Amino acid sequence: MDEVKVVVAHSERATLRVGDVFLKVDSDQARIEAEVAAMALVPVPTPEVLWRKPSVLAIAAVRGTALGRLGEPSAASPAAWAAAGAAIRKLHDAPLPPWPSRGKSLEELAADLDGECEWLVTNGVLPADLVTRNRQVAEAALRPWTPVFTHGDLQITHVFVDGDEVTGIIDWSEAGPGDALFDLAILTLGHEEHLGDVVAGYGTDVDLDVIRAWWSLRSLLVVRWLGEHGFDPFAAGCEVDVLRSRM
Repeated sequence: MDEVKVVVAHSERATLRVGDVFLKVDSDQARIEAEVAAMALVPVPTPEVLWRKPSVLAIAAVRGTALGRLGEPSAASPAAWAAAGAAIRKLHDAPLPPWPSRGKSLEELAADLDGECEWLVTNGVLPADLVTRNRQVAEAALRPWTPVFTHGDLQITHVFVDGDEVTGIIDWSEAGPGDALFDLAILTLGHEEHLGDVVAGYGTDVDLDVIRAWWSLRSLLVVRWLGEHGFDPFAAGCEVDVLRSRM
């Protein structure tokens, strides 16, 4: 009998694995519908949707293994990282989806960033100079961009490879029009050594300073949320180390 494995769980959603089936339980039915709609449109490999009911989506496991994990060295080859970059480029070249961006405006992002920086310093979570430096770096991400079809949460664990081939990209609930460099930044967060491979596979000039700015912005914004939801942003190689690497 297959065991039930909790892949991730917090107050908003949980993902369970039973054999070769993943069950995604989400408090927001709109996220489930968005995920199914996105997977039907994108020109990259995605999991097979087995069924969905209110609050639950069942998908098949994809072949291969995740490109890596935040805080751990990636065993994937440079060619696999380049293949991930090429897959992202195909996504970004696709027609925009027929729904508005699920992300925040530049003004909202700036306000959230200011609030989180103040909270981190006021509560002694991070040193003031570390926060100030990364707030300065993050500024480069707060600029207008031409929207493309983005994944929206392209963590390294959401890209699966088999050898040098991308076999599937999972977790599309945040997909929509967005900044191409945000996707590239989230994929390479904590794995700066593979940024060159990803950009080579992506196949066009990108602004590396903006990608690094997104690393700082993203990390500053999520430290509090991660701590409140049972994750450790201070673990080796994770968000706080990403912030320290900008000093």
